[in-house]
Amino acid sequence: QVQLVESGGGLVQPGGSLRLSCAASGFTFSNSAMSWHRQAPGKEREWVATITGSSGRTNYADAVKGRFTISKDNAKNMVYLQMNTLTPDDTAVYYCKATNSVGNYWGRGTQVTVSS
Repeated sequence: QVQLVESGGGLVQPGGSLRLSCAASGFTFSNSAMSWHRQAPGKEREWVATITGSSGRTNYADAVKGRFTISKDNAKNMVYLQMNTLTPDDTAVYYCKATNSVGNYWGRGTQVTVSS
C-alpha cells in the first residue's frame, strides 16, 4: 500500500525557514519522481518543485526559485523541502506527490502558515 506522510509544517514568521519531510513507502522510491505542491485558501493546488527519480535533477516554480530546495534520500525513502525566506504568500497546505510508471500518489498534506 502506497503511503506518503508529510511532516514539518507549522507557524513561522516572515523571513523564517521550515523544512518539510515526506516519508514514502509501498512503491519503488528510487524510480519515482517526487514533487511538492501547495494549495492556499481559495486557490487551486500549484506545483512547487520536483526531483527526478534517476538523476535527481530538480526543477522549481518561479515563485520559489532561489528560496526553496528539494532533496531526497533514497536510502531512507524520504524527500525534503527546505524553505527559506518565507513570506505570507507561502502560506498553504503542502503536499508530497510521487509519480512513476504505475501512477500518481499524494500525501494528505502539512499546513505551513507564515505570519507575524
